[in-house]
Amino acid sequence: MEIEKNYRINSLFAFYQPLLTVKQNNYMQLYYGDDYSLGEIAEEYNVSRQAVYDNLRRTEKILEDYEAKLHLYQEFTARNQQADEIQAYVADNYPKDAKLNRLVAGLENLEEQ
Repeated sequence: MEIEKNYRINSLFAFYQPLLTVKQNNYMQLYYGDDYSLGEIAEEYNVSRQAVYDNLRRTEKILEDYEAKLHLYQEFTARNQQADEIQAYVADNYPKDAKLNRLVAGLENLEEQ
């Protein structure tokens, strides 16, 4: 469960990072991206562990609120799932159609950019 939560928060952070404050960005990057502990972040910024914890929880809620309103992550995962299904179908049914396979690969590359 914790791994799923961390993955979701990291994904939301990737989408909505520009909307966060510098301090929120820094704390989230250190905690989720660089695997710092609350104590390490607190020491780095000369604040209490509780202050770091509270900031992270507020930021997580902000990210979830953005997602609830904008659905960027949800739509991204739905598009990726659909693209994977199309790619598998084409590979199974049209493996020799070079142009179709190239077009499907192009869709995948667009999502990664």
